Amino acid sequence: MADRLKILMNHVTHSRPSKTLQFEPASQTQVDSGQGSGFTYSLDSPRLTLEQRRFYEENGYLVIKKLVAQEHIDKYRNRFLDICNNKVSVPGISIMRDVSIARSDFIPGERTITKIQDFHADKVLFSYCHLPEVLDYVECFTGPDILALHAMFINKQPDPGKGSSRHPMHQDLIYFPVRPADRVVCAWTAVQPVNRQNGCLVVLPGSHKGELRSHGLPEWEGGVNVAYFGVRDYDPSTPRVHLEMDAGDTVFFHPLLIHGSGTNKTEDCRKSISCHFVTGDMTYVDIDPNDPNYHVAQTTLGVFLKKAGIDRGLISHQDLWRFKVRVVRGKNHNRRDIQDEFRQRMARQ
Repeated sequence: MADRLKILMNHVTHSRPSKTLQFEPASQTQVDSGQGSGFTYSLDSPRLTLEQRRFYEENGYLVIKKLVAQEHIDKYRNRFLDICNNKVSVPGISIMRDVSIARSDFIPGERTITKIQDFHADKVLFSYCHLPEVLDYVECFTGPDILALHAMFINKQPDPGKGSSRHPMHQDLIYFPVRPADRVVCAWTAVQPVNRQNGCLVVLPGSHKGELRSHGLPEWEGGVNVAYFGVRDYDPSTPRVHLEMDAGDTVFFHPLLIHGSGTNKTEDCRKSISCHFVTGDMTYVDIDPNDPNYHVAQTTLGVFLKKAGIDRGLISHQDLWRFKVRVVRGKNHNRRDIQDEFRQRMARQ
């Protein structure tokens, strides 16, 4: 456990003051240089056209065609396959499997892995989070100081016939104890053509203007993947948009945007790479035990602790995200080193 914690402590370099989270709608940001301009969810920048900015403000997402070059796409795909086939080892990486695969015998290869996370130590995959062409757009939503919050390579498996490859409609903010919400954005890049057949993203335009909703695990016949929470009172008849994209296309979306993805009805895995970014001037928040989404924080923390072999109580939900955060442009405000704090905790175990 000490070795695992040492790896984690090498990643911990950032911390911000915390406060108790209030279950509220998205609010006007205090770091928006464009305050008074009528824009809430984006910042003044020559990168976005007025039309693009208005679209994001109204809908909560924006697709940029062919943003990431094919050479990068190929590099990420090949690296993912090398990891799947045990050709490379990445310290601290988190590997997830579809619920249907987890119940069967493990066989190395891409057909057993549905997602990898926490690849901060892998220079190849994490280079996605440093791409200038991506960060130039991210800056339009976070400001010049940008932190990488959570990165994933998603490998949606062909559905086994029970719908387990679906991802329920949800809001990403349930996972992240950082604010302000309006200065968080996800960049999601298609590694291959994605469409309704292989389970493209589905979004509810304008839902980012609402509040953070209560989430729970859906009761699906084929089972639900770990931490795949969905909006409890989601109405399937609500108008939605399917984001069909080509390789290199990138969608940027707000953390309160309700979104999900359908089943993969093809014979091939559907691949994408993504990262959530947040302003360097963010604040960590505590999730109140009475909050309807408190169980989400406890579940995600529990999964992390189990994989890392760390006792519950040694780190908090906030600490988990302090481990994950990386500066990718500009700076992190009021950062402090908390490694000594964790050494003291270890000594008390």
